[in-house]
Amino acid sequence: MSTRKGESTRKRPQKYQNTRAFKNDLHDKTVQTKALNNLQISNVCKRCKSILDWRIKYKKFKPLKAPATCTKCSQKCVKHAYHMMCKPCADKFEVCPKCGKKEELVEPQPTPEELLKLDQEMQAMLKSLPERKRRTFLRFVEKGKKKERKKNKDNNDGGNTQTSDSKDVPVEDEDEDNDAKKGTQDLMAFLQRLKLSCKDGSDDFDDFDDFGSSDSDNFGSDEDEDGDEDEDEK
Repeated sequence: MSTRKGESTRKRPQKYQNTRAFKNDLHDKTVQTKALNNLQISNVCKRCKSILDWRIKYKKFKPLKAPATCTKCSQKCVKHAYHMMCKPCADKFEVCPKCGKKEELVEPQPTPEELLKLDQEMQAMLKSLPERKRRTFLRFVEKGKKKERKKNKDNNDGGNTQTSDSKDVPVEDEDEDNDAKKGTQDLMAFLQRLKLSCKDGSDDFDDFDDFGSSDSDNFGSDEDEDGDEDEDEK
């Protein structure tokens, strides 16, 4: 018996422990298994995403063979397994298409092919810019890296000051993905602005005066601080 009479929970660990983690493609190299492992779960809430990821990980996921009926519009237009409504109805009612609750949905992440294509487009756009605006873009990238390093340093300092008995552990993986996605979008938007200014034929940097002046001030202040430190050491 796993539990005694009157007890609803078991205190001891399971008797037989697995020596290796379960791999759903260890003895199954079919096309369907590879497609499921490459499947990206998105446009659902975090809880539903974790449930579907668990089903895929332990070979419990069963794809749809035919479109299912939507519970809102009563049309056979649900093409995703374990979903209760179609995407248009979910967008209309602003709910999760799987559980039907009003939760924040997980946005789809770009695939490696899309990231590679985006990087190639950015490199091509950067090469088409004049040298002056190319340097402006590089200063913009360096400024973002400085902010990211400062943010990581602050987070590390805050993590070191936390007590060991704290039970709430923040999950930062999704926040880091969102920040990376936002940073890529910012870079593309800044490149578009530079390219538009080149098409207009204007050499002035009215749109980027605040950025350029702040960067030049920062670079000058950094050099001054380094010089002061060297003098103090001497």
